Amino acid sequence: MQKRTSKKKMDMNELAKSIVASAVAVESHDKAVEKNKNPAAVILGRLGGLKGGKARAAKLTKTQRSEIARKAARKRWGYED
Repeated sequence: MQKRTSKKKMDMNELAKSIVASAVAVESHDKAVEKNKNPAAVILGRLGGLKGGKARAAKLTKTQRSEIARKAARKRWGYED
């Protein structure tokens, strides 16, 4: 009986994607530093952005949430508003 390995081998496309993703992440971080931005502030800004949507959703009433969802569905399916 053949033994199973715990690691899945990446095919060429997956390997290329991971290489590009890591290169882009490094470049975007470098660009923020190049523009004389504080790297800590950049990270904190990202964290604040992640919290913002949840905080906004918590403040909305049921009617407002429903209206936003209705508008999004109409856009998604191509109906004019």
